[in-house]
Parts: sequence; C-alpha cells; structure tokens
Amino acid sequence: MPETGASPLPPTPSARSPLFRAEHFVWLTARVLEQHLFAYHFLNGGADPVDTALDAYRNDDGGYGHALEPDLRGPVSQPLHTGHALRVLDAIGRCGGQRAERVCRYLTSVSTADGALPAVHPDQRGYPAAPFIPIVDDPPSELLATGPVVGLLHRNAVWHAWLFRATDFCWQAVESLEKSHPYEIEAAVAFLDSAPDRPRAEAAADRLGRLVREQRLAVLDPEHLGAYPVAPGYAPGEHHFPHDFARTPHSLARAWFTDDEMTRSLDFLATAQQDDGGWPVRWRQWAPGTALEARPMVTIDALRTLRAYGRYVG
Repeated sequence: MPETGASPLPPTPSARSPLFRAEHFVWLTARVLEQHLFAYHFLNGGADPVDTALDAYRNDDGGYGHALEPDLRGPVSQPLHTGHALRVLDAIGRCGGQRAERVCRYLTSVSTADGALPAVHPDQRGYPAAPFIPIVDDPPSELLATGPVVGLLHRNAVWHAWLFRATDFCWQAVESLEKSHPYEIEAAVAFLDSAPDRPRAEAAADRLGRLVREQRLAVLDPEHLGAYPVAPGYAPGEHHFPHDFARTPHSLARAWFTDDEMTRSLDFLATAQQDDGGWPVRWRQWAPGTALEARPMVTIDALRTLRAYGRYVG
C-alpha cells in the first residue's frame, strides 16, 4: 500500500487492450516528446514534461525545427514544425501568453506577401526533406500550412496582428476550393472548426462536405478500398476516411457522414492496430527514421480519435 499522502499511481491499461499494446509500442519506439504525450493523454501524466520535451525543438526566432515534423529534417524553423508545436501546446492547454506571442512573431517573419504561410520556407534548402515536399525560392501561401495554425490560435483566443490577414486568406482559400485533396480538406476543417464566425464556418463546411463526397475523397466503405481513388501524388493505398476529417464528434465534418459510415470508419481504424501495438503510417515512407518517428504520433492520434467517439481503448 502507498504511504498516506503519496501521489496516486497512474492507471494501468488492462492487459492486451488496445491501450496496453500501444503503450508497449510507444515505450519501445517513440521519441521523448511522444512518450510524455502518451503519458499525458492516457496515463495521467503531467503537462510539464511534455512542455519541457517540446521546448527542445524551439529556436531563438520563436519557431520550431529539429525535425519536429519528421519529413523535414535539420535545425531550421519551419511553418509545418511550428504548426505541429501548436497542436501539442493546444493538447496540454498551454497555447497562449508570451509563447503564442513569440510564435506569431515567427509566423509574421516567414509569411508571404498576402500574409499567410508557405508549406516550406526556403531556409530548408540544404537539409534533408521528403521528396514529395518541394522547396522553392518564392513559395506560395498554402491553406495546408495556414489553416491549422489560424484555427488553433483562434481556438485558444490568441489575438495578434498576424491573424487578421491570415484569417482572411483562409476564408478566401476555403470558400474558393473547387478541386482539392484530403490533406487540404483536413486543413480547411482545422480552420473552420475554430473560426470565430460560426454561421460562415457552418456554411463553408456544408459546401466542403458535398465536395468531399462528389470527389470521393473519403472512403465510405473500407471493404471496397479499390473503388475509391487515391489523390495524385499520394502513396499507393494512401486513402482517407471519415474519421480523418472528423477527428471528434464535435467537428463540423461529422455532419458529412452518416452514422453507418462513421461506424465503418471507426471499425476500420480500430482494426488497423498492428501486431507490435502501433498504427501504420499511410503516407509515403522515404527514410527509415522518419517512419519510425511518425508511427507513435499516428498511434496517439488513433487512440484519441477512438476515445473521442466513445470506443473502448483500455
């Protein structure tokens, strides 16, 4: 028995539950950051260790680098790394204050002429990067990079001058989408789920949902994957499912799918856990280390999605 006044022991996942198997996988393979994130989300771990681990990726310019997003290697800050950092900070309830101010100064410094973010800043040149991520001298603004960042900052009630033009860019980009691909749609949802103008966001989401169904961007029947096209440039089998767009039942994207479609999607996600306890990476794997680093992230996301929908994880 623990001594009187001792801290309670963390919960132990039931043997062979999805969480038990995933825990073994995380301790075996994950970076320190994902180990602490797993403990925070599922083992009653604290936020401070996550914060400390994330800080190792922060640079003096206020951005984040050092391969925080595994497909971009090297030390330099990048919008995609910084967006990843904001997702971590949001998850532990620390996406605000002076930290957000520093991040917004960095975002201002790397923004394009229209006030939004490129997917990759040219500073990446000279460091390894995934071959499917182009590095150009004058990159355009991308909803893929800007939408999730703007959404997270609004979600956390951050107000900064950078947000005004970036928000306008997101609205214009989302409302003008005609032909798209799953990752861009996911970025649009990340923006719309937290955009301050809720009626406008709901209208835009309704239109995007029709686009997703018309262009068959979501697999609605996982037993017939071959009936759904893979977006140009994606890896073979890099399909997306309803749960990829609506990661929680509260997302605007949840209304795009019937209850049966979402049930099939979540069933597919639950059964995708592999023998080693982790979930697979579906995008193109170009180096052994990047896939190894990405799988614990995907595993944590899968467990959080299943739990958000009330599925048993352990």
